[in-house]
Amino acid sequence: MFDRPSHGERAVLVHVGIGHSPGPDAETEFNALALSAGAEIAGSLTATLRQVNPRFLIGTGKVEELRQLLHDTCAEIVLIDHRLSPAQQRNLEKTLDRRVIDRTGLILDIFAQRARTHEGKLQVELAQMEHLATRLVRGWTHLERQKGGIGLRGPGETQLETDRRLIGARIRSLGERLARVSQQRRTAGQKRRKEQVPTVSLVGYTNAGKSTLFNLLTSAGVLVADQLFATLDPTLRRVTLPDGTGIVLADTVGFIRDLPHELVAAFRSTLEETRHSRLLLHVIDSSDPAHEERIHDVVKVLEEIGADHLPRVQVYNKADILGVPPRVDRAETGVATRVWLSSRTGLGVDALLGVIAEYLHIALLRCTVEVSAAEARVRARLYEIGAVTAERLRDDGGWELDLELDRRGFDDLNRREHLRVLPGRSSERLPEQVPARPALGR
Repeated sequence: MFDRPSHGERAVLVHVGIGHSPGPDAETEFNALALSAGAEIAGSLTATLRQVNPRFLIGTGKVEELRQLLHDTCAEIVLIDHRLSPAQQRNLEKTLDRRVIDRTGLILDIFAQRARTHEGKLQVELAQMEHLATRLVRGWTHLERQKGGIGLRGPGETQLETDRRLIGARIRSLGERLARVSQQRRTAGQKRRKEQVPTVSLVGYTNAGKSTLFNLLTSAGVLVADQLFATLDPTLRRVTLPDGTGIVLADTVGFIRDLPHELVAAFRSTLEETRHSRLLLHVIDSSDPAHEERIHDVVKVLEEIGADHLPRVQVYNKADILGVPPRVDRAETGVATRVWLSSRTGLGVDALLGVIAEYLHIALLRCTVEVSAAEARVRARLYEIGAVTAERLRDDGGWELDLELDRRGFDDLNRREHLRVLPGRSSERLPEQVPARPALGR
């Protein structure tokens, strides 16, 4: 049985395409992931597969080619740009006599290096434990049963069973601790919403310039680096808009193609800020030739965390690289849809602040709904999203709730909960009632 080496950073990268060759953008991104993890790239190999080899993922001929490349480059790690099953990873490690890490394991390692807060470290450890729980069958040479003793005689447990039990207990412990942290975060968010302080979240593909823009708007001093996942832990700062409105601006972790499901699940509490935001600013690297594909990847993650229904403004960053002047693109209704700016030079940022102020007043619906005593769950949901501004108890034990939320959020909630709006008790501020703001910034 192969004992897994515990050191070595020289890596050979394997770019995998199934049904097609891996594109240059995908290869460049995986190279950046490897460098972000601290690997020294010693060589690379491209594998175009017509079908997946259930034993190795790649074909046996490619495995032999990879073995020779490892020998020639003296590399200690193999990084594969695809998700491996536990059996595939074990078989490759035994055959190549090297550590083999798939895309999920590599991203988890980067997150483990970047987590700084207590919550971030808990989330990363939970994701790592859940990933490890499916891979305990590899790398062990001492799976014999434990010896008995007084009061312990019998078949005992294998080392593998012991590890699974310990990891299961650790996963439960981490889940409970994260639940408490998540509750604290929700309580803080509810307090802000009750105080009518709206949250605006920056979302986008990793390395699109979110942290640079966040620092420009808030002077927060968040780490900015030309690498993937430079910042991991969320940061919240108050910002005052040109019309005097105070908001909380949230900088979130960057998304990426094929973001591991373990991370999406573990970071759900962190992404709670995104789900309860009044507005999402989708930061896009306009100089990236594959930015359309990146937009699709971000929307996919927003769907996974339940935030795809929120209003979004696309912020096309790095417009100065393309030579595009700062501007605001609007729909036929006059609603802003895109803002072109440069977070490096600051051009167009004032226009973005103006657009945020517009969205906080556009289609803001105020209404009164009737909730029966049997619908306490609906009442709790309305409080959870911070939509309730006042409440009155009815004679039948139900409630009348005064709500204030954006039109899209109301429509989405109404489709699921079938709210009963009291006639004559609703109003809506339409886009044409909002004063026009200048399109250009400083």
